[in-house]
Amino acid sequence: MRLFSKIVLCGVVVTMVSCQRFPNPFSDNKNKILAEVGDVKLFSYDVSTIFTPGISAEDSLKLLESYVDQWVKKQLKIAEAEQMFEDSQEDIDHLVQEYRNSLLTHKVDQFYVDKYIDTLFTADQIRQYYEEHKADFVLDKTMLKARIVRMPEHHPQQKKIEELLISPRTESLQDLTELCIKNDFELIELNRWTDMATLLLQLPTDRTQSYDYLLETSKIHEFEANSYIFYVRVLDVRKSGDYAPQESVTEVIRRVLFNQRKESIIRTHEDSLYKQAFDKKEIIVNVM
Repeated sequence: MRLFSKIVLCGVVVTMVSCQRFPNPFSDNKNKILAEVGDVKLFSYDVSTIFTPGISAEDSLKLLESYVDQWVKKQLKIAEAEQMFEDSQEDIDHLVQEYRNSLLTHKVDQFYVDKYIDTLFTADQIRQYYEEHKADFVLDKTMLKARIVRMPEHHPQQKKIEELLISPRTESLQDLTELCIKNDFELIELNRWTDMATLLLQLPTDRTQSYDYLLETSKIHEFEANSYIFYVRVLDVRKSGDYAPQESVTEVIRRVLFNQRKESIIRTHEDSLYKQAFDKKEIIVNVM
């Protein structure tokens, strides 16, 4: 295609829009030509969807001018590209056709997936996948759970806090929570698997030091800063090289199982299509 021979912007648009009270100034003249680039035309009906209820005439004009400006620039680039890559037009047409085919097959796949997919996964299914694929869930960093209490220094409840933090009794957490609420202590529960950096952010630590000693789950460790004392206890830990806890990878497993079911639905549909077409002698395959 030769590069466009003309560009026409209809100046009447400005007058028409500025005199209108309604958002769409072309409701009575949908075939008006607003701009031309070579043989390509922009009609008023092409811009009908850009106007929204409640927009003023002034804003309508600004919106229209911007739209037309962008449309013209886009057509100029298309015309330039067709001229520049005229020798590659066949390859471009092939790519366009491939892209169209991909969109269509994707829509078909999605239709059947949406129709048949079961998104519920039982605990047994998740546990079975985890056990069969443990090697895929090896940690590359330490993960932990922890509990922290921040309270004023020299408070008379310090001893009690220590006792409750180290206590193995199931009722201890409830007692600890009630004690913290009553005395306005800050209780921080890192009860989801997290990394060491997240724990250290909660404490007055020095980034140049190592705090691996905090990983001893049988001990309570103390930090002091600004007249406060921080008691911290790591409740559970998995070190780098260990298998990740199942609960920390449950969502990953759900996504994997979902994708497996999705692929199964797509493959089943493809096989069904193939068999039906083969039985009806609608396809011929010659590979030898």
